[in-house]
Parts: sequence; structure tokens; C-alpha cells
Amino acid sequence: MEGVVLLSVLELWGPVYRRTESLKHVNISNKEVTASSRHYVDRLFDLDPQKVLQGVIDMKNAVIGNNKQKANLIVLGAVPRLLYLLQQETSSTELRTECAVVLGSLAMGTENNVKSLLDCHIIPALLQGLLSPDLKFIEACLRCLRTIFISPVTPEDLLYAGPDHQTILFNHGAVQNIAHLLVSTSYKVRMQALKCFSVLAFENPQVSMTLVNVLVDGELLPQIFVKMLQRDKPIEMQLTSAKCLTSMCRAGAIRTDDSCIVLKTLPCLVRMCSKERLLEERVEGAETLAYLIETDVELQRIASITDHLIVMLADYFKYPSSVSAITDIKRLDHDLKHAHELRQAAFKLYASLGANDEDIRKKIIETENMMDRIVNGLSESSIKVRLAAVRCLHSLSRSVQQLRTSFQDHAVWKPLMKVLQNAPNEILVVASSTLCNLLLEFSPSKEPILESGAIELLCSLTQSENLALRVNGIWALMNMAFQAEQKIKSDILRGLSTEQLFQLLSDSDVNVLMKTLGLLRNLLSTRPHIDHIMSTHGKQIMQAVTLILEGEHNIEVKEQTLCILANIADGTTAKELIMTNDDILQKIKYYMSHSNAKLQLAAMFCISNLIWNEEEGSQERQDKLRDMGIVDILHKLSQSSDPNLCDKAKTALQQYLA
Repeated sequence: MEGVVLLSVLELWGPVYRRTESLKHVNISNKEVTASSRHYVDRLFDLDPQKVLQGVIDMKNAVIGNNKQKANLIVLGAVPRLLYLLQQETSSTELRTECAVVLGSLAMGTENNVKSLLDCHIIPALLQGLLSPDLKFIEACLRCLRTIFISPVTPEDLLYAGPDHQTILFNHGAVQNIAHLLVSTSYKVRMQALKCFSVLAFENPQVSMTLVNVLVDGELLPQIFVKMLQRDKPIEMQLTSAKCLTSMCRAGAIRTDDSCIVLKTLPCLVRMCSKERLLEERVEGAETLAYLIETDVELQRIASITDHLIVMLADYFKYPSSVSAITDIKRLDHDLKHAHELRQAAFKLYASLGANDEDIRKKIIETENMMDRIVNGLSESSIKVRLAAVRCLHSLSRSVQQLRTSFQDHAVWKPLMKVLQNAPNEILVVASSTLCNLLLEFSPSKEPILESGAIELLCSLTQSENLALRVNGIWALMNMAFQAEQKIKSDILRGLSTEQLFQLLSDSDVNVLMKTLGLLRNLLSTRPHIDHIMSTHGKQIMQAVTLILEGEHNIEVKEQTLCILANIADGTTAKELIMTNDDILQKIKYYMSHSNAKLQLAAMFCISNLIWNEEEGSQERQDKLRDMGIVDILHKLSQSSDPNLCDKAKTALQQYLA
């Protein structure tokens, strides 16, 4: 079984690399190399296989608990020779097993030891060993692999780390081969099988959909997982089972309103958040629960009223509260070093809880010192805490009420702007999304944010290679321009530059394009503003409009563009830029007869604004448009079955009769 599953791992590397026996490429360190250490290595090259075996056994006894001896042997080139012997088919199984044991012992030394082993390509050699029929040798290889992979210096991508890898394991029968281990008499075996499933199912719909229907001893896997998360089971088992069911639920394999989620998984994860649990259990419980409820409003509501969860999470920021609570000094030291993980988990869960429901957001914000905690979180040294704090702030910023009250009282825009000055992209994306909300017209934070140099910052985001940052940059500018005074609008246009505006209007992503058109529409509102902007940027804006109306764009993009033209047509002097542009007039005429009613309606708004009677020069404009055949089209549209088109056409025709 192991051979089948792991064969695919080897295929990722191709042939196993064998090091030469020569020692000339080994970098000798300045450490004093003792004669006895050299003696151990020399025996590995003996022509008598029995003496080689005895040499490896003696080496094993010499390195146990002796880091200096381990380092000496590595420097002298023991690793390439041990790997060579381990891979030789002519080597006895006993010799190969002892070599794996020694290599495992060397891996238990310093991080430098592990690096040296990795440099010698130990992983493919050990994986090849798993294809052996001998269980003792397989176990020695697995132990060594485990030691190497729990070291922080080992790159995770050397083993399975992504959806493709999950699929390879799935295709090689991992689910069927591991499932029966869930009912093993050994707790350790059951736990490892459970952990396998939690990793295999994570963000993988294919695996999750299969797990739902797998039978083990006549029982479906979800039922087995539910039994494993009962209160009488070990905490580790409860948590891992809950993770399996969470992954299956998020993948759509189990409904969010299924009793195994609502009555079993969710309450189990809430239990893990109580202060009776160990730090790592509380962290994992909160993070898994955050993932479970992230996209489901009903689960968010249920979680928010289960066991006073919102108040319970406040304890995550006070941990450890007193030395007396933890008598084990080692545990206290560990928890002090990892307390930031609790804060990160709490912020994540608060973000999920408050994603949709206004009442839940209010409860979160009313939790003791919540806004202060978020503000502090934004400047923590841990990048993960900063990211989680920004996510929490983003979730709460969806509340109109909170934007007007708590956000203003605590001036959260200040630390947020600071975060935006210098942060990695993953933080910038969430922080700029939050800023979009803080720039909505009803937000009191809008003005101070503007005064703190936000325009320059946002204009720079629109030039980012990161798509989400470009979208957020232009989105925030769009919100900023809504009902803004003329100076702000001029500053935005100056900050963006015509060149950048064209760049955004020709962006391959439709979201960027739509938000840029939204920005233009907001800039071109109220007559004095329209006339002013068109007097300085009219030529370029008309070029951009022509470009989009001629391009291969969807209905929404073209509708938004025609709405921009309608705004321009509402200007006093700006409308002349349309009337003197026959190309644009022909395009408006074309869209009046388009098959799509939205585009027809948008084109009609342009015409209505151009022919409006009460405005200077309306007679000349009406005559020109009549000569173009616009009145004939209006007559046709006045007979339309679409009530909106019909009414608009009749209103326009009245302008000719007045």
C-alpha cells in the first residue's frame, strides 16, 4: 500500500540522484576532526560487507546524543557514503536499515545537519526506500523522513503541499487505503489516518465529495467523524474530526444546515475556544471555526450565540493572565512566546462572525476594548496578527452605523493609513479594501483620510502589478470622487495622469475597467464640475469613450460608458464636445437602435440632455439631431413594448414640440 501511494512522489523527482563516493567536493569546516571520527567513515569503505555493517552499527552508537560527533561525521563525508549504501541493491536489508537509522540520528542534531542531509538529496533516496518489501527498513526510512520534515529548514514543497498533490494521492487510492485505518485498534494509527483526511480534504471538492460516500465497516465516513468529535474522545481527535467535517462542508459535500455541522461540528469548535483548553487547541479551534462560518450567514448567527463565544474570544487577548493559572514553567514560557497566535485566531474569528450581520458586528465592537485591540493589532510585529487585525477591521467596516460611530471615535483611519504606507501585498489588499469603505460618502473618516495624502497613495496602487490592488486603488478613488468638491476631483485627475487613466481603461480585467468608468462618472457630476473637467481633460476623455464604445466589451461596460456621455451632455459648455464630434453622435444613434434595452436607455439619456429645451443652443442641437434621423428613431421607440424606453422616447419628443 505505502509503495503505491508514494510512487507518485518519486515521479516528481525523476531518477534518484546518487552521490559519488569521492569526498573531494565536501566542504571541510574549521572544526577539529578527531581521528576516531575518521575511523568510523573509513570503515564504510571496507570491502568486507560484514565489517561495513559493524562499522555502521558502531557509528550509530557513537552519534546518539553526541552533536559534535554528528557534525564531525558529516564534515568527513559520511552522508554520501551512507546514502550510497542505503540505495545499493547489493547491500543487505540489515545494512540498509542501519544506514537509515544513522541518517535519522544525524537529522536529530542541529539545523545545519538537516541542511547538509538535504544538500545530499536524502529525501528522494529515502522515498525510494519505501518501495522495499521489508517493513523494518520502511519504518527506518519513514522515521528519518519524519525527522527531516519536522525541521523548520526543510522546504515544505519537497513533499505534497498543494491541490495537485492532493489529487495525485487521491488518484493513487489514498482514500480507500487509509479509510479502514480509522477503525484500527491502535489510537495512534486512527489519529494519523484522521490527520491524513483533514489534509487531503482541505479546499479540495473532489476529495470531499468522495469522502461523503465512503463506507467503513458499513458506516459512512461523516458518521465516523461525528463519533470521533464526541466529548469523551481525546481533544486532538475531536479537533481533527471537526477539521475534516469543516473541509467537507466548505467544499459543498455536506450542507451548511446539516445536523452534523450545526449540532456537532460547530459546537465542538466553540468548545475548543474555552479558556480551559491549551493555547494551541484554542488557536486551532478558533481558526477552523472562522473557516467553517466564513461564507454562511446562518452559521455566523448560530456561532455568535453559542456559549457566549463573542465574550469568550475576548479572553484570547488577556492570555496568559496570571502565572498562577499555569504551574508548569515550561508551558508558561511556551505560551508567552505564542500568545500572538491567540490574538491572530481571535481576529480571524471575529472577522468571520461579523462578515454579514449588523447585530453581530455591534456585539463585537461593544466587547471590552475591542476597537483599541484592533488598533493595537494593526501595529504588531507579527505580520500574521497585522493581517488578521486588518481583516477584522474590514469585516466591521461594512457597517454603516459603525463607520459613523466607533470608527470615528477611535480614528482607526490613522493606523490604517500607516499600514498602507509599507506592507506586503496580502495586507495591502485587505487594508485598501477597508479604506474603500472608509471613503464612502457617509463616513466621517473620509475628510481626514483625504488630508493625510490618500490620493497619492491610491493613485500609486492603481499602477500595481497585483490585480486586487489595482481594483481597490481605483475603487477607493471612485468612492472618494462621489459627491466630492471640485478641488478633490482635480487632485484625483492630476494624481492619476491621463496616461494612467488610459492604461486603466485598457486594462484586461473588467473589474478595473468598470471601476475606472465609475470613477469617471463620479468625476463628471454636477454641471460646474463637468464643464471644468471637460475644459481641461475633454479631448482625452472623449478619446477614451470612443475607444471603449468601439471595443469588444460587455453590455455593462458599454452602458457605463454611455452614462458618462449622458453626464457630459448635461454640462453647459461640455455638451459641445459631443455635438461637434460626429463620430460620437453616430455611436449614440447606433445604440438607440441596439437590441439591448439597457444600452438603448443609456443612449436616450444622452439625447435627452442634448435636446433639453430650457438650455441655450437647444434649437440648433435639436435641428442637427433631427437631420441625423434621431427623431424618427424616437418615434419608433415611443411604440416600444418596454415601458421605460417608451416613456423616455415620449419625453424626448415633447422637447421637440415645446
